[in-house]
Amino acid sequence: MAGLVVGVPKEIKDKEGRVSVQPDGVAELAYHGREVVVQAGAGSGSGFSDDEYVAAGARVAGTADEVFAAADLIVKVKEPIAEEYERFRPGQQLFTYLHLAADRPLTEFLLDRRIDSIAYETVQTPDGRLPLLTPMSEVAGRMSVQAAAYHLQSTSGGAGLLLGGVPGTPAAKVTIIGGGVAGTEAAKMALGLRAIVRILDVNAARLSYLSDVFGGRLDLVVPNRARTAAYVAESDVVIGAVLVAGAKAPKLVTRDMIKSMRPGSVVVDIAIDQGGCFETSRPTTHSEPTYLEEGVVHYCVANIPGAVARTSTLALTSATLPYLVRVATHGVAGAAERDPVLAKGLTTLGGKLVSQPVAEAHGLPYEDPATLLTIE
Repeated sequence: MAGLVVGVPKEIKDKEGRVSVQPDGVAELAYHGREVVVQAGAGSGSGFSDDEYVAAGARVAGTADEVFAAADLIVKVKEPIAEEYERFRPGQQLFTYLHLAADRPLTEFLLDRRIDSIAYETVQTPDGRLPLLTPMSEVAGRMSVQAAAYHLQSTSGGAGLLLGGVPGTPAAKVTIIGGGVAGTEAAKMALGLRAIVRILDVNAARLSYLSDVFGGRLDLVVPNRARTAAYVAESDVVIGAVLVAGAKAPKLVTRDMIKSMRPGSVVVDIAIDQGGCFETSRPTTHSEPTYLEEGVVHYCVANIPGAVARTSTLALTSATLPYLVRVATHGVAGAAERDPVLAKGLTTLGGKLVSQPVAEAHGLPYEDPATLLTIE
């Protein structure tokens, strides 16, 4: 797609320091003949200066409005929020995390404005991997345990427990619901802090794999409702790491289960971007990360990796750049036609909703992308 301009606005979600393209990514896009417009200060939260972007070949624009006005393709980290909506032109293109199954207003906006979009979180390889979600799942999984350990402190409103205990005292019990990438990384961190760890997952093959990985150092359980309720009740920390790709997260922990926990226990809902897997979950921010519900501390920050912006940006942009080059070269539709991995991430196209899980979540009409594209 000749002449396509890539726009990199500054992220404006609460304390979100990540940036969607780092300077060496700009240099790669420039090598492929793409013009890149970066908002002034877009990389500052991750430690990248405007001068570095200029040296890499970008044009730095003073405001977000200028970036959106100049760009054909907007590349972000987080989904657009309401104050960004009116910056989009009809027919513009978008490449970012979207999590539309938990966000009907954004879904309707993208359809009404006829934005062609690919969601990072549903780009999928033939073997089922989610290459653009994985790096942030790794960060969120590890950070979930850091957050839990901090908020277990009595000075943070928790029960006053040290996650690993000390000789002569019991360690905290950590239950992780979901044994995917985020859950596995959470388990590594919790075990490293000497907590007592359990993973619940309905996939017996995944549990067998985790048994080999962890060598019997934690409990691995295929859950049902009664087992989940019993394990939650005795846990000091519960981490929700459930993922159904592109779909709204199932509510696996009920209010009654939360109520059964010791006061000052902590729950961390990594799945909050997709609506959350605890009945008592609601999104929080880095400025106000927790709230108390049924006597239990809830940490439900919707952009957990933003707290370690440089690490997260380096991990994310390393994964996204090869795909971004394709999207920037051919446009959203053209890239999806040429690459079945990117085609899996197609969400909205020409005013049509082409993600079946999102359509089911909101009761909206679904259009098979094969009817709109020539996908081999």
